[in-house]
Amino acid sequence: MRKLFLVLLILCLSGNILHQQVIFSEPLSGRLTGYSIDVKLDTGTKTLTGEMETFWVNSSQDIVPDVRMHLYMNAFRSSKTTFNKGRREPSSVSRTDYGWININAISTRSGTDLLPFMDFISPDDGNPDDSTVVAITLPQPAFPGDSVFLQITFETKLPATIRRTGYTKDFCFVAQWFPKFGVYEPAGMRYAATGAWNCHQFHPNSEFYSNHSVYDVSITLPKQYVVGSGGIALSEKDAGDDLKTVYCRAEDIVDFAWTAWPGYAVFKDKWEHVEITLLIPGTRIDQVDRQFTAVKYALRYLTDNVGPYPWPHLTVVDPPSFGAGAGGMEYTTLFTSASAYKMPSWIHLPEMVTIHEFGHAYFMGIIASNEFEEPWLDEGVNSFWEVRIVDHYYGKNSGLIDNPHLKVSDAAVSRIGYTTSPVKQLVSNNESAWNYPRGSYSIMSYNKAATWLLTLMGIVGEETMNEIFREYYRLWAFRHPSGKDFVDVVNKVVARIHGDRFGSDMNWFFEQALYGTAVCDYKVAGIRNTSEPESDGFYKSVADIERVGEMMLPVEVLIRFDDGDEITEFWDGKSRFVSFQYTGPRKIESVKIDPEFKIRMDINFVNNSMTIEPDLVPVRRMAGRLMIVIQFLISIISL
Repeated sequence: MRKLFLVLLILCLSGNILHQQVIFSEPLSGRLTGYSIDVKLDTGTKTLTGEMETFWVNSSQDIVPDVRMHLYMNAFRSSKTTFNKGRREPSSVSRTDYGWININAISTRSGTDLLPFMDFISPDDGNPDDSTVVAITLPQPAFPGDSVFLQITFETKLPATIRRTGYTKDFCFVAQWFPKFGVYEPAGMRYAATGAWNCHQFHPNSEFYSNHSVYDVSITLPKQYVVGSGGIALSEKDAGDDLKTVYCRAEDIVDFAWTAWPGYAVFKDKWEHVEITLLIPGTRIDQVDRQFTAVKYALRYLTDNVGPYPWPHLTVVDPPSFGAGAGGMEYTTLFTSASAYKMPSWIHLPEMVTIHEFGHAYFMGIIASNEFEEPWLDEGVNSFWEVRIVDHYYGKNSGLIDNPHLKVSDAAVSRIGYTTSPVKQLVSNNESAWNYPRGSYSIMSYNKAATWLLTLMGIVGEETMNEIFREYYRLWAFRHPSGKDFVDVVNKVVARIHGDRFGSDMNWFFEQALYGTAVCDYKVAGIRNTSEPESDGFYKSVADIERVGEMMLPVEVLIRFDDGDEITEFWDGKSRFVSFQYTGPRKIESVKIDPEFKIRMDINFVNNSMTIEPDLVPVRRMAGRLMIVIQFLISIISL
């Protein structure tokens, strides 16, 4: 089975000159970066002391004079860093909260000291108090095909308040913890006009853009600590002084994170070729089956509809409540979820978080887009698949909440987040993560992007959308696509399946939904049934439809008559209004725009329908359910 899987993986990645190697194959040629790290965790001071050898291969045709690396942990060095200045909540970093990373020594493999040639730079904002990016001038430029080997000694202090990384009490989540290469983009890659390093500072709303790398990591720490990482633990040895050394290996992942805490309970499960490890507080054992089930659902759905999961391992971390700041984060083959003690079975929030964070193994992990510059291509695409998976397995109308008195789908929550936001038209989806104004990053990058992707699926069809992503996976697995590359895939697949049914391409859709700020709003303006003069029993019936918003999308209109017959009309949505007119012995009873809710971007579903004689039963039923929910919440609050 494993051999068959590897053969299929090679076929899927054929044409990719950088990553045709099979997982865990030798030699390592073909990878652009690699890291061999020995690190020791001092659980008293919460510091890491590490030594590493790392390499970068110049695969471009450029002569490159320097290398650039991320020093993410310096984002927590003071309240003046770009990360802390950009946070929406007030930054109140105390001296006990600080986190940092120091490079104490850096040299070439031959021993040339590079510390004098190391400079902190701030390519995004020029902030002199930010030291999250370092440029290192090489003794000689790297020519095409050259490999640059660096030997680095570093020390990292974990921040006391966990913001993706850090510690609380004896719980440690260690991410963004070592010097890591940026991505060198030659001319023609993504949007690069000339060859240059793409190595952004650490911002509150972004973190990932890295090459697929090989990691050999040895972690030394007290024996009582349970360790989980993005790699496979290949050995564990006694290190003396009540310490142990855990050796882990991971290949072709974009980042390596790990966690250590004495309170983890460890559970194992398996899905096809994937060994799944779950680390969870011992008080939450009743959540174990829910976590494994959610992971397996996501593995199955994405494998069937996008492409195979290429790694033989996966670690799920469910942090303790006092370490909740580490929850809901993704590091390819390791991710963190967020459950709670005695979580009601009808609330699927933990499953949603698990499915979302696992999905990043595909959109950020396998398909390594630039989250700094195009966050929608990571978070938005992943949110699109999250809502599909959650609602598929937990109920089309009850994916998030499945209570007899209240049912809420994941897709509905995502859509409402966008449609009700007061900042939904401030900026388009085509913006760098740190440039979204007035807290609009999440609304745009997650909610809006997921909503227009669902709308695109409504227009072209579910199977066409699946084929779009299968092709996207085939072309871009273990590479770095841009938003334009995704649009090109959509145009290619839609034309192949539908011809010119939607026009010569789908650019008209992306110009509005991705690159524009217009909103979609269709409205039933009225129903008119008038008797025809000198015609006994004949009526002229008219349904008036308006386009209130600026966005123009094709839409279906369902016309129901008083004799029970129905007609579905198709409108291209381009004009400001349209009237559908009928003459005969029957009258229009009701009109409904988009009866199958394909156009999820419509910001007001309420005005999408009208009936001559409104049925008040659903209103009364919903009011009754709302009262039950209010009473339930009051009872909880009063406890």
